[in-house]
Amino acid sequence: MFDRVQATLAFEAPVTSVKLVSPKRASALGKLGITTVRDLVTSFPRRYIDMSQVATVAGARIGDSCTIKAQVHEVKLKRPKPRLVLAEVAVFDATGTLIITAFRQPWLADQLKPGMMVAVSGKVEFNYGFKRMTNPYIEALEGEGEGFYGMIVPVHPLTAAIKGGMMRRLMGNALDEVEGAIDPMPLELRAKYRLMSRQNALRCIHFPHTMEEQRPARRRLAYEEVLLLELMLMQDGRKRSAGLEPVAHAVGGPRACALARAVPFELTGEQARARDDILARMAAPRAMNHMLLGDVGTGKTIVAAFALAAAADTGGQALFMAPTEILARQHAASLGPLLDEAGVSWATLTGSTAPDERAQIIDRAARGEFNVLFGTHALLEDDVEPANCTLAVIDEQQRFGVDQRQTLLAKGSCPDALFLTATPIPRTLALALFGNLSLSYIKERPKARAPRKTFLHTLANRGQAYDAALAACKRGEQVYVVCPLVGEKRVEDDDAKKRRDDEEDVYEYASISIEDESDMTGANASAAESEAAFLQSKVFVDYEVGLVHGKLPAAEKQQVMDRFRAGEINVLVATTVIEVGVDVPNATVMIVEDADRFGLSQLHQLRGRVGRGDLPGEVHLVSGTRNEPALERLRAMERTDDGFELASYDLSLRREGDILGNRQHGASLLKLVNVVRDSRLIEAAHADAEAILDEDPQLESELYQPLAHEARVVYRRAVNVTGG
Repeated sequence: MFDRVQATLAFEAPVTSVKLVSPKRASALGKLGITTVRDLVTSFPRRYIDMSQVATVAGARIGDSCTIKAQVHEVKLKRPKPRLVLAEVAVFDATGTLIITAFRQPWLADQLKPGMMVAVSGKVEFNYGFKRMTNPYIEALEGEGEGFYGMIVPVHPLTAAIKGGMMRRLMGNALDEVEGAIDPMPLELRAKYRLMSRQNALRCIHFPHTMEEQRPARRRLAYEEVLLLELMLMQDGRKRSAGLEPVAHAVGGPRACALARAVPFELTGEQARARDDILARMAAPRAMNHMLLGDVGTGKTIVAAFALAAAADTGGQALFMAPTEILARQHAASLGPLLDEAGVSWATLTGSTAPDERAQIIDRAARGEFNVLFGTHALLEDDVEPANCTLAVIDEQQRFGVDQRQTLLAKGSCPDALFLTATPIPRTLALALFGNLSLSYIKERPKARAPRKTFLHTLANRGQAYDAALAACKRGEQVYVVCPLVGEKRVEDDDAKKRRDDEEDVYEYASISIEDESDMTGANASAAESEAAFLQSKVFVDYEVGLVHGKLPAAEKQQVMDRFRAGEINVLVATTVIEVGVDVPNATVMIVEDADRFGLSQLHQLRGRVGRGDLPGEVHLVSGTRNEPALERLRAMERTDDGFELASYDLSLRREGDILGNRQHGASLLKLVNVVRDSRLIEAAHADAEAILDEDPQLESELYQPLAHEARVVYRRAVNVTGG
């Protein structure tokens, strides 16, 4: 038993405890985020090379994939284009010559020398009189490499300082360190789904004997990842109300009924179902933790208004927090008149609220003199102490950190929590990200909304986009121009470039540089002003051009947006995506420059700013890339205006380790899960986690103690990495 405990504890040992990991190699592994033995054994192969299908040059069939053992004759570096370097390697065996073309791998000239024996694995082609392979896997057969010829070779994440052969040796040594560790998965669950033991799964995923063997290993480890994540999320969600008395809100009260009469349109079926679901959860005698997911322009805010009315009917107060002052004031402006008609009193508090007015609002909130307080981060200040906060609504909740959300919820004893997001997240991904929340969806835009079309342009025909913008201005309509080119670009180190160039695909989804607002925080204000000045003097000469960017003072931003909303500004140049989250029905055209730098979700968020009134909207995406996979990704924006369909397509493009967007969420807990492929696995793990916590909320029983230990360790590391 002692050996099993030692092996279990070895997961958390520093990576230097693994045989052959010197301080220098530990430093190199650190660039991959590997600092412990656990990090190393969970650095899973990103793909496999099947070197078991062995052939000779003469015997290799055109169009088939195979492995050929051959001798290097010569290596040449060529530059067919100014920014494109390729290595052409000639190899031969007793039956013939094979030409290898390797794009963006100039280092092969240093690594491969004439006379060296190699195994090359890839698809055989024929042109210019020779059999060829393009970007094959190349394995040197001197020394350690010889053992993999004719087998399955795992391709792990690497650094320039640690080659594939050494990484495999380190991985084997690390697996030896944790041999015999306690399996945290209860035997009942393993039997239910016919799962491998964790030890066997780790061996088989890193060193499979056949391509088939790694699949059940991946399934076991992916299920474990999701189960641990769901347990952590659900336990955290339940902790919020532990020992406290939640509020059972009154629904169907006089203010809620008056609000229903005041709304000047009939709710859609999905809006009505979401409203009823939220009110039912608010009426229950337990704390609500609910997320309302709605595509852009589907009317989430009006649904949230009924939750505000329920809080007022119960004698409570609601705090409604938005990520920007523009959005907070917009919510107050759109919902305020309806709340007035329903007899729900309200106020607005932001960072630019005048000191005297702020003091008055805080005093009135403390005395319970109004029901709803709209605001920004200003609501989080210590002196904002509402008398009886029973509901907290957080709009675009993904823009707030964990601590900020908790601070708002701490403004009441045990308030119900309603989170809103316009990011279209498929259900299985939502379960993985927000397993502690109940969910409601609104996918349909109100039928009264005008149609919206999206067009993709290359730099050569970008003039069509500006022609459309000028035509809109002539009709008296307004235009957005989003210019990410003035932001600071990420700088890759040599290891990052090497890993990117090592990939099979020339186009890397992860090279997209703008996926949320934080990616534009480095916007260059002077460059932004120059861009707006250029558009004013050269393109929109007869119209007023305005500018908003992240470095403008809040009051100046508000002034520009007020002028744009009033129609005094015809064209709004935006350098960040934060400031464009506004509702201006007269804005009908949007141009997004350098659209290939945006993630699809962010582009969909942006285009939601047009077509919001009676006038049809047009979105023109201008891309500077000629890369066909990148352009095909953008063409999805032309094919569909459905955010959830787009999100599913977006997810299908992601690599397994990037499925949750590691850039946004730090070191993702889910390294193996593919939301598109593993939807049933996620649903099962979510249900199992609920059942386990219903049976043993603290995971204190002997059956669940190993699972609890694993969850605590993984969660603690995740918090340390992400800062959550």
